[in-house]
Formats: sequence, structure tokens, C-alpha cells
Amino acid sequence: MTSFDGTGPRPVAERLRTWEWVYLGYLLFVPAQPYFSPDLAWWEWPLAITVCAATVLLYAVALLRGRSARQVWSSIVPMAVIGALATPFNGAASVLFIYAAAAAANTLPWQVARRWLAGLTVLDCATALLSQVPVPYRLLGFASAFVMIWVVGLLELRQRDRRRELENQRLRTTQVELLATLAERERIARDLHDLLGHSLTAVVMRAQLTKELVLADPQRARAESEEIERNAREALAAVRSTVTGWRRTSIRAELEVARRMLAVTGVTLRVSCEDEPPLAAAAEHELGLALREAVTNVARHARAATCHIGLDADEEGVRLVIADDGIGGAAPEGTGLTGLRERIAKLGGEVRRSGAAGTTLTITVPLEAAR
Repeated sequence: MTSFDGTGPRPVAERLRTWEWVYLGYLLFVPAQPYFSPDLAWWEWPLAITVCAATVLLYAVALLRGRSARQVWSSIVPMAVIGALATPFNGAASVLFIYAAAAAANTLPWQVARRWLAGLTVLDCATALLSQVPVPYRLLGFASAFVMIWVVGLLELRQRDRRRELENQRLRTTQVELLATLAERERIARDLHDLLGHSLTAVVMRAQLTKELVLADPQRARAESEEIERNAREALAAVRSTVTGWRRTSIRAELEVARRMLAVTGVTLRVSCEDEPPLAAAAEHELGLALREAVTNVARHARAATCHIGLDADEEGVRLVIADDGIGGAAPEGTGLTGLRERIAKLGGEVRRSGAAGTTLTITVPLEAAR
């Protein structure tokens, strides 16, 4: 039977161009009775034609309205009424009860639809008692409608649940894709901040130094300008690899970068991690970016003379410490430190910041996440 699946604001012509018209083939049983009737009354053909025409009209209305609550009064009730009036004189007109059952199952909630199926069954039995059709033909029409009301109705209810589940699954898939897109955007934003914040800081500092050395020491100014070009190229390559998700850094590489950056600002770097612990690639990448963010903050804001970087591991986890002897304080954290905390939190670690006697940043990562 029909699924009355004309949902959505589709054009009228498109909603009417559907294979579901094939279900109207069951209406051929209605004119079959006067065609094979041995004692044909004058009103049998007009009745059969009227029933068929009214059913086609209501069927078209159902297709146009789709799964709408208005179908109760625009399709289901009229089909049931026409079936109840015509069936006592034409047993095959009980097919309208089946159409009404299909429309109810597709439109109404489960409990309401089942009550409609029960009501249509009672109506089918009542019209059977009032029918003027001879008994053998009467039983054939009413018994088939009695069974098909429930078969078609329950099948339509199950198909509707299946369609709803598929729609929910599509919504869940869309939500997962959206969350994945947002997560990727956040990753790119964090990485670009870390990369460009560090690289541009180095470029700005070297550019300022170069401007002062142009007249006083042209040879050193030339060397600094070459370093600016190298930093800019490294930043460009890092941005490209970050966008594609291929970039990976390491503690050793970031220590070398930190040494060059702090040298420009006159900060002495002291490193204590001779026995560098073996780290998983993901953990080392996140710790490397954390180191980069911390060193960039030292170069930008600390006004420090010395910066100490320590890396060690014990039974609990890996600990990275960046401490400076600068101005310290309890200034609000910017987006860089916020992104750093998010990175480390994904590894199950934590970030502690102390602003007394300079600034100390302690980053710990559990051993199971670091190796």
C-alpha cells in the first residue's frame, strides 16, 4: 500500500510524479463486482465509478499533504466514511479501509494509529453485517480487508520507524562531521597561533636589531637579515604543514629554536635534560609546542636575564619546567596559554603556572600518555 511519503516543500508536480500511484490498482476490484454481477442493478456502475473517482482524489490529496496531521480529516476520515457507505452495496469497496489504514499508520503516532486500525476493523465487520452482497462474495471482500488492514498498517508503522531511524542516523552523521570540522579548525587555530606567534616574534625582534645595526655593524646586520629570511621561510613551511596536518616537532628541535630566539633578546638559556626520556610522537609534539609557547612568552613579556628549561621523568610521568627570573606577576592568561592547557589536557596532563620570583610553568604528562 502507499507510504504517502510526500514530505518536504517539493513542487506539486514533483509530489504527484511518484510510483506510489501503482497502489491504486487495488481499485480495480470495485468495478469488478458490477462487471461480473449476474443481476446488475442500475446504481451499481455509478456507485463503483463514484467510489473510484473519490478514492483517486483523496489519494492525490494524501500525496500532496505528505505526513501531515491534517490527513486525518483530509484523507483518512473521508476514506473510512466512503468505505462505510459504499461497502454494504459493493463488497470490494472495503479496500478503502486498507487505504485509510495505510494513511493512518504513516501519519499518526503509534498508539493512535493502532486505535485507528482497530476502529477500521470494527467498521469493516459492521458493514459486513449490513451488506446486501451475497454471502460468498461478501466474505471474500470483508475477510481480505479484515486481514490487510493489520498487515498493511503494521508494515507501514515499521517502515516509518525505519525511515525515522535512518533520518536520525543521518543527523548523527552530520553532527559528527560538524564536530570533526570544528575540532580540525581549533587544531589549525592553535597550531597557527603557536607557530606564527613564535616565528613572528623572532622576525620582529631580529628586524628591530637589524635596524639598529645597519649603520653601526653592516656585516652583523646582513647576518641578521639572512636569519630573518630563514625564519620567515621556516614559518611559511610550518604553516603549510600545519594546515595539512603533517607537522611534527620535537623537544630537541624546539630547544634549538629557543636558544636562537632567546639569544636575540639577551636572555641566557640553561637546559638540564641530558638524559632525554623516550617519548611517543604525539606526546613529544604537544610538549614541543608547549615549550615553544612558553619560550615565546619569555621573549615577549618576561624581561628576564635567565631562562631555565628542565625535562625529566619518573614513575608518575614526564615533567617539563620552563622558569625565568623576569617580572613575574599574575597577569591574565592569553589565548596561547589557554591553547597550551587544552593540548596538555588531551594527554591527561596538567599545566601549573607560578608568578612569584619570575614565572615558572610546570607541565606534567602521565607516563602512559607520554610513552
